[in-house]
Amino acid sequence: PVGGEPGWRRAKAKDQLIVAQEAFDKKDYALALKAARFLVKQWPHSDYAPQAQYIIGRCIEMQGNDERAFKAYQKLLQNYPKSVSYDEVLGRQFEIANRFLAGQRFKLWGLFPLYTSMDKTADLYDQIVKNGPYSDLAPQAQLKIGAAREKQSNFPEAVKAYERAADRYNDRPQIAADALFKQGVAYYRQAATADYDQHTAALAIATFGDFMALYTSESRVPEAQKMISALRTEQGRGHFENAKFYERHGRWQAAAIYYNEVVRVLMAAYQSAEQGK
Repeated sequence: PVGGEPGWRRAKAKDQLIVAQEAFDKKDYALALKAARFLVKQWPHSDYAPQAQYIIGRCIEMQGNDERAFKAYQKLLQNYPKSVSYDEVLGRQFEIANRFLAGQRFKLWGLFPLYTSMDKTADLYDQIVKNGPYSDLAPQAQLKIGAAREKQSNFPEAVKAYERAADRYNDRPQIAADALFKQGVAYYRQAATADYDQHTAALAIATFGDFMALYTSESRVPEAQKMISALRTEQGRGHFENAKFYERHGRWQAAAIYYNEVVRVLMAAYQSAEQGK
């Protein structure tokens, strides 16, 4: 009627939720979003407000605006922590973060897909860890932070993320093993960038060594051994170049030290290769 309430508004929160839920079930996301927002605004402390806020997040997600949907779910967790299924909401946030990790673009002003950002993606995963540090998804989210950092070739931050996962979830052997192995790989990749980094290579070798000692039956032990062998071979090459430099300049004692290092490193590489057979 003219001057009356719109057809989707109701006088009670319970009835308003029915309107929002029925519209969502019919995939009328615009109507469901309006109805749910009205409920949360009019009755923010009612028993029906948490479900309405969840419908808001689902509608925004179905409309293809993942970043805003993530924020809507975050509002749900912050405003109604005792009234929602934490695992379900965290799962929705996790799926959104996964899409951004896979290359989905963030939207400018929430409208135009414009850019990828591993910084923002890592922040989403970090929020998931903070939301449910003891949930089943938190360890996976922590590992994904490392994956996001590796995608932007920020290997020091990737190492920190994996190290944090290994420390926090050391009581979960599969997570801890995965984190330790990936930490070694991040060191390995960092050592291979630009000029060969002997210090980082040593950290990679030590990390892989810890991994093999702690998880002897892990299927990736042979792979770790191969990477150790490759790192030691590269270490030997670096020492050999240093030895030749000192030899050319008549620094015989320094040259001898580096030639001895070449022998030591290559012998260690050979032994590592033999163990991997």
